[in-house]
Amino acid sequence: MSEDQSAALTYSSYLALDEILGAQRPRSDEHDEMLFIVIHQVYELWFKQLLHELEHLQYRMEKVDTAHSVRTLRRALTILKVVVAQIDVLETMTPRQFTSFRVRLDAASGFQSGQFRELEAVLGRRDERMLKPYAKGSRFRERISAAMSRRSLFDSFLHYLAGSGYDVPAEHLNRDLSKEWAESEDIQRVLVQVYADDAGPSTVADLLVDLDEGMQEWRYRHVKMVERTIGRKPGTGGSPGVAYLQTTLFQPMFPDLWAVRSQL
Repeated sequence: MSEDQSAALTYSSYLALDEILGAQRPRSDEHDEMLFIVIHQVYELWFKQLLHELEHLQYRMEKVDTAHSVRTLRRALTILKVVVAQIDVLETMTPRQFTSFRVRLDAASGFQSGQFRELEAVLGRRDERMLKPYAKGSRFRERISAAMSRRSLFDSFLHYLAGSGYDVPAEHLNRDLSKEWAESEDIQRVLVQVYADDAGPSTVADLLVDLDEGMQEWRYRHVKMVERTIGRKPGTGGSPGVAYLQTTLFQPMFPDLWAVRSQL
């Protein structure tokens, strides 16, 4: 950067505050709509950062870099705690306060969050229905589709274990990445050895369990927040609302890491 460019850079311009602070555009005069917009915009920023961290985590794991994998996982977990804690702020809004501007949302719905769908794909979800809200050729559709066709976080973990000297069966390392991971007794036997060794890979495994638990906590808190706000009514944009959200609860992303607990 030249000296002239450096002198021109300010806190506001570096952070693009004009764009960020001008991005809240309520569609009503209701006081509480601003909170609703800000909270969801902040969610999207944290989702962006989580995707950034998980991409780095996969790179580090596949390089068999335990130290940096642990650090990156701990950062992702801390971000996830902040994401969950934001629900406390949203829950200060009463049902009547939300109803006062809800009609202005038209077809907009949290189900349309492309970044959250991409995050689910990175964590292992393989479901073509995730693509339906996005037009062919759109940025989000392409990113979600790409995430569903490459290694998931758990696949990268298996390559990390293989690189760490564990006997991970080749068919799991070279599996069809477009298919959702299915619980495997072979992998659980490997994990039993990982935990018996009680070294760096067991720390990474436990942090992945923490990440899985954190995502399940997010889903539960989100469901209860929606239920206390709109009850059993359909969600915004005609989405299924609580009825659908409840079906996503208590479904682990890394089932083998939970199943192996019974064998330790």
